[in-house]
Order: sequence, then C-alpha cells, then structure tokens
Amino acid sequence: MRRPGVQEAIRALEAGEADAIVVSKLDRLSRSMVDFSDLLARARKGGWGVAALDCVDTTSPSGEMQAHVIAVFAQYERRLIGQRTKDALAVKRAQGVRLGRPPVLDGDVRDRIRRMRQSGASLARIADMLAEDGTPTAHSGRRHASTVSKILATA
Repeated sequence: MRRPGVQEAIRALEAGEADAIVVSKLDRLSRSMVDFSDLLARARKGGWGVAALDCVDTTSPSGEMQAHVIAVFAQYERRLIGQRTKDALAVKRAQGVRLGRPPVLDGDVRDRIRRMRQSGASLARIADMLAEDGTPTAHSGRRHASTVSKILATA
C-alpha cells in the first residue's frame, strides 16, 4: 500500500504503539485484493488487528472470509470506475474534445521554445535559458525539461 496514512498506521502498529487499525468501511482501507490480503497477513503475524465497522471481526476465520469478499467487490468497483473513465475519455477524444488543462503560456513563449529547439538546443538547455531570463512558468512552478517537451508536443 502506498497510502501515507495507512503506512503511518502500520508503522505505529509494528512499533507496538497501537493494537489495531480501525476503519469505518473496509473499501476505504484498500480496494486492492492483494494489498488487503497482505495487510491481514501482516496483522496476523504481528499480533495486531484490523477492524472495519462495516463487517464482522476480521480475526476470526468467518470474519476474515467476509472481509475478503468485501475486498473483492471493492477491487471490482475500482476497476469498473477506471474502465468507465477510460471509455468516456476515449469518446471525448473521438469527438475532438481537447482534454487536460488549457495552455497558459502565451504564444510568444511557445514560439520561442520551438525556435530554440529547431536551432538544436536540448530540452534542459531551453528550460535553463527560460529560467535565466526570468520567463514566468505556466503554473508558477519550477520549470523542467519535461514542461518544455510538452509544449513542443502540442505544436
């Protein structure tokens, strides 16, 4: 699991600072069957509990089975949402809808970037030159070569 809050809770459990992890709904803990199974195995091995208020105690065999069934459906729901989103974006692309943020750098900066690239400057060098002369960034962040690359890709 890559979720920082869950990682911190597991750290506390394994350090003996807590006895159980408690969540209101099991699908809020994990929507991955593999992650959930690993978490239950760590709990059993570490002697700490996993309690979800929407199902029975996960420390008994029947409770663990019920929790796994709920986790399977949570993973299924996550995959369905992902597929629906992917399908909807494909329809929008086919309709010619431009997805993502609108460009925020003015045309002069975009043209300058293209000219520098055509003259042989690397992406990193272009980014450095823009930073050196104080050209503002698109979203007030640090300019990276990947940003320059994205601008070139939208030519």
